[in-house]
Amino acid sequence: QVSLVESGGGWVQAGGSLRLSCAISGRIYSVDGMGWYRQGPGTQRLLVARITNCGSMTYADSVKGRFTIAKDTAKNTVYLQMDRLEPADTNVYYCNAPSYVTGNRELWGQGTQVTVSA
Repeated sequence: QVSLVESGGGWVQAGGSLRLSCAISGRIYSVDGMGWYRQGPGTQRLLVARITNCGSMTYADSVKGRFTIAKDTAKNTVYLQMDRLEPADTNVYYCNAPSYVTGNRELWGQGTQVTVSA
């Protein structure tokens, strides 16, 4: 049984930094393919960053140059380093593992709140 456990959210002033972690328990094919999404109240869950199948990184335009997705294969953990945070980044952030990563169904983390004050 694969599960995703997120940590690292919190409150920060604009311009500050936070790092989110997504620890994967259970067997998966690879951390390549995993990503981070975010969702605000009454809005759609949107992709923030993803590690592609070939190991490269892709980002939403709104976070390019400020956020960095990284992986630690030995620890089966994916990170999202968020720098120069803005109030518009305030959202619940979710770690995602597609079905081709888990070998079964798509999985989501429990969500972690990030709040950025002006």
